[in-house]
Amino acid sequence: MKEFKPTEYTLECVATGREFADAGWTLDDRESKSPSLVRAKYANKQIDVKPDDWGLYKFCDWLPVKRMLKGSSAPVTYKSEGLAKHLGLENLYITLNGYFPERGAMMTTCSFKETEAYSVCARADENCDRILVVASAGNTARAFAKVCSDNNIKLLLSVPEDNLSALWFEEPLNDCVKLIASEKGGDYFDAIHLSNLALKSPRFYAEGGAKNIARRDGMATTVLSAVTTIGRIPDYYFQAVGSGTGAIAAWEANQRLIEDGRFGTNTMRLMVSQNAPFVPMYNAWRVDSREMLPYDDDRARRDVEIIDAKVLSNRRPPYGIRGGLYDALKATNGEVLVATNAQGRKAAQLFKELEGVDIHPAASIAAASLIKAVADGKIEKSATVMLNITGAGEEKFKNGRQMWYLKPSHVFPLKPDVEDVITKVEALFADEQ
Repeated sequence: MKEFKPTEYTLECVATGREFADAGWTLDDRESKSPSLVRAKYANKQIDVKPDDWGLYKFCDWLPVKRMLKGSSAPVTYKSEGLAKHLGLENLYITLNGYFPERGAMMTTCSFKETEAYSVCARADENCDRILVVASAGNTARAFAKVCSDNNIKLLLSVPEDNLSALWFEEPLNDCVKLIASEKGGDYFDAIHLSNLALKSPRFYAEGGAKNIARRDGMATTVLSAVTTIGRIPDYYFQAVGSGTGAIAAWEANQRLIEDGRFGTNTMRLMVSQNAPFVPMYNAWRVDSREMLPYDDDRARRDVEIIDAKVLSNRRPPYGIRGGLYDALKATNGEVLVATNAQGRKAAQLFKELEGVDIHPAASIAAASLIKAVADGKIEKSATVMLNITGAGEEKFKNGRQMWYLKPSHVFPLKPDVEDVITKVEALFADEQ
């Protein structure tokens, strides 16, 4: 095992600037009068990147972790030739999260959600006897399931029944991982609601989503990979967003890298995209509203059914909260872009032809938005551009392998009974008390 020491850091409330100690799983500052994210302030102001065999933990100087878990991989950044030439960009860098051994990318869940899971679970106390709860539209659940199964961490997942096809694995999981689902017709918001009911039991604790510094700083390793490979902070950052947490993380990493002092002082423009017709953050941003606009539940569910990139379907994103996506876009002179299913599919085909690997629908939306931004003259040819490919290589990984699918222990109605949920989820872990 590598020589590893728990990372030293304090917490800072974005709204007030108050600095305080982490109680272990602190998700917010209770002294703040307005809703606000908290950030980690690391003792090491200059990051010392460890060797590649540390996996994701090569960036542990800027991860709020107590230990290293087995099986992790870091994002891989390389300078594009094929797509760059096609677009006429001189300095296009692709940060690949997924399975593409030819490029050194070895994430077997094929999604950058692994960066979250290995960071979040390593922040948790090894001796915690409560059960971690994670709600997901698919990829996050697959990543947390793998990490918790491989490292024997108790986990309760909540996923919409319509998204269960995302829960594939190369072998059966450890019994410490359990799954519940919201019935067909539900979406990510219904899965969140179901998980919140389970959390009414004292046996469970919330992963915390965007409020968890470990989730954001795990995602931020995409930017750390890019900057330490390129040698400078990019001018533009492209990513598709569902919650916007990855883009918030990118902005936070950018600020740390400026403070580091070795990679320049520029702020990269966040160019985030949504999959039409599900575009609630685009709608709020285009009218400069910090608050999300009204979005009828039935219409939202209908729009989710239409889009290819189901993982981009968060109806309650950390958009307006202090330190959230609205602030990130304002601080970076960013934009919210839109791409259709057809544009995403075309971009995916182009990416596979030019870069040699299949990409997930969300990554396809990001690639499509880059293609459109270049066509619209928004990107200078000489600009340093980072394209965050958040999921890749699933076809490559599955080829020749027999997949195993995690099945839900219980499927609940969209309006579940609280006591019924609590009784059933507690019973799932009855043998582990």
